[in-house]
Amino acid sequence: MSRKSFGDVFGGTPAASADAPGRVNLLGEHTDYNDGFVLPTAIPQRTRVQLRPAPGERFSLYAAELDESAEFTLAAPPQDQFARYVYGCLHQLQAQGVRIPALQIHVDSDVPMGVGLSSSAALEVATLRALRTLLQLTGELDDVRIAQLAQRAEIEDAGVNCGIMDQMASSLADDTSMLFLDTRTLERRVLPLPAGSEVLVIDSGMPRTLAGSAYNERRAECEAAAAALGVKALRDVSDVTRVEGLPEPMRRRARHVVTENERVLRAITGIGPAEFGVLMNASHDSLRDDYEVSIPELDRLVGLLRAQPEVHGARLTGAGFGGACVALCRAGEAVAVSQRVLAEYGSRGRLLVPAG
Repeated sequence: MSRKSFGDVFGGTPAASADAPGRVNLLGEHTDYNDGFVLPTAIPQRTRVQLRPAPGERFSLYAAELDESAEFTLAAPPQDQFARYVYGCLHQLQAQGVRIPALQIHVDSDVPMGVGLSSSAALEVATLRALRTLLQLTGELDDVRIAQLAQRAEIEDAGVNCGIMDQMASSLADDTSMLFLDTRTLERRVLPLPAGSEVLVIDSGMPRTLAGSAYNERRAECEAAAAALGVKALRDVSDVTRVEGLPEPMRRRARHVVTENERVLRAITGIGPAEFGVLMNASHDSLRDDYEVSIPELDRLVGLLRAQPEVHGARLTGAGFGGACVALCRAGEAVAVSQRVLAEYGSRGRLLVPAG
């Protein structure tokens, strides 16, 4: 069944539209909320938002991929979780003193949901971009400000205590480059992917059922480790031997963050794809052993990817406990690799990137 268009739902045409990509993180997992370094890239799949002023005072929202509708005002957040992300963007913009009329809003997305590719950040950034166009806010809303408001919407209105990596990647990255980001200072650089390589993302087919509760637990453990070491955040620890005196599991959690930051900083020095792959492999091993956010299915999928001669390295991506794996492949080989790996892994898995 084809998805309903803006015209199907509301009639006529939108007054403004925008889109934004999902993202995959190549290195720097669970470092953003520790003020650390991350290295994401955008994916080809995007979320599209179309909108126009509506009569009355109520906002009407339709999500084509869910075939679900919601109505709300800015006086209170809607009950539907998918609508809270959009409401949050409107609410945060209103809090900046921007007058927002009631709107008809249509969302359509091919960013996979629930697998760690930041479908929520793509929705937030696309919504704010469309509002920037409609309300002529180019001077007030640059791409960094959009990312900051999107993060606040997710934390304060959608109730997800996230770092800023996802929104910065969706707002500033593209799918042919890597975005190096210092999440404390927001210093950033757009860098090329390692020469002769391309990115492959495969969904393990395992839902991230524990990711939310485990995320909050890991974050608390990292904050406790930083306090025990007398630093503002684990980003301020550059010598990994400093963490060895911490009690478990803080020692292992902190060791992952410190070594993961080291891997990101090494990866941006212009290294080749083979060395980059070694860093990805080490990242997964650390996420599995020290951070304990992997599961057997992710480990098996990573193992199958690493066994392919065209793969430089592979790791889980996202919060863990399910979701997707990312691999760096020889350019032009990602689809063939995915076909072999998925044939062995089984029907549960699916190719996410490359798109199409």
